Amino acid sequence: MDQDMRGKVALVTGAASGIGLATARAFAEAGCAVALLDVDENAVGSAAEQLRSRGNEAIAVRCDVSQENAVAAAIHETTSTFGHLDFAFNNAGIHVPAAETANASSDDFDRLIAINLRGVWICMKYELRHMRERVSGVIVNCSSTNGLIGNPGLGAYTASKHGVIGLTKSAALEYAGRGIRVNAICPGVIDTPMVANAVANEPEAMKAVLRDIPLGRMGKSEEIASAVLWLCSPGAGFMVGQIIVPDGGYTTR
Repeated sequence: MDQDMRGKVALVTGAASGIGLATARAFAEAGCAVALLDVDENAVGSAAEQLRSRGNEAIAVRCDVSQENAVAAAIHETTSTFGHLDFAFNNAGIHVPAAETANASSDDFDRLIAINLRGVWICMKYELRHMRERVSGVIVNCSSTNGLIGNPGLGAYTASKHGVIGLTKSAALEYAGRGIRVNAICPGVIDTPMVANAVANEPEAMKAVLRDIPLGRMGKSEEIASAVLWLCSPGAGFMVGQIIVPDGGYTTR
C-alpha cells in the first residue's frame, strides 16, 4: 500500500491529543505538511513543535470549530502557508456526562451539537470551497460507533454522531464527480484522554462496554490514524461516502 504523501498538505482538527494527534503524526511521517488545529493553543503548539523538531513541516492554529470565522481563518492560514489543501480529518469533538433524556441539560445538548456536528459541517464547508477549485481532495469525518447504534444516557452525543454520517453521505454525493472523496470513520472505544475521563466518571459503565468488545481491549489512536491515512491514499480511490468502523468488533453483534 503506497502511503507516500510527500508534497501533500493535511489538516487535522482536535489535533492536540488522542486520535487527532496520532493522525497528524501519521500524516507527517508519510511526508505531508500538516496543519494542526485545536482549541487548546498551548497543547497544539507543543504538538506542532514536536513534529517540526523531527524535520516535518507543521503549523499550529488555535481554532474553535464551532465558530465559523475561526474555521475560515484557520483554513485560509493553512492554504496561505502551504499553498493548497489535499486532506482533511475533521476529528474535533467532545463528550458530556451521561444523562437520561428527561434529565439531560439543554446547554450540554447545544454544546455537543455545536462542536460535534455543526463544527464538522463548518469545516467541510471551507475545506470543500478550496478543494473544488483544485478539483481534488479527500475529507474524512470522525463519527463514532454511537453514530450507528443507540446508547442509553448518550442521546445528544449519539445524535451528533449520527448527524456526521448524514453530512458525510450528502457531501460525498455532491462532490464525487468533482474529484473530491468524502468518507467517515466510526471509532469504537479508543484509549484517548477523552475516554480516560469517561472511564473516571463512569467506571462501571465503561467496564460493561469493554466486556462487549470481542477483541477484549480498547483500540489505539494509531490504529485509527492508519485507517484515516488509508482512506486518503490512492488505495482507497473507489471509496466514496463510506463508513469505516474500527471498533474491535463491537457493532458486529
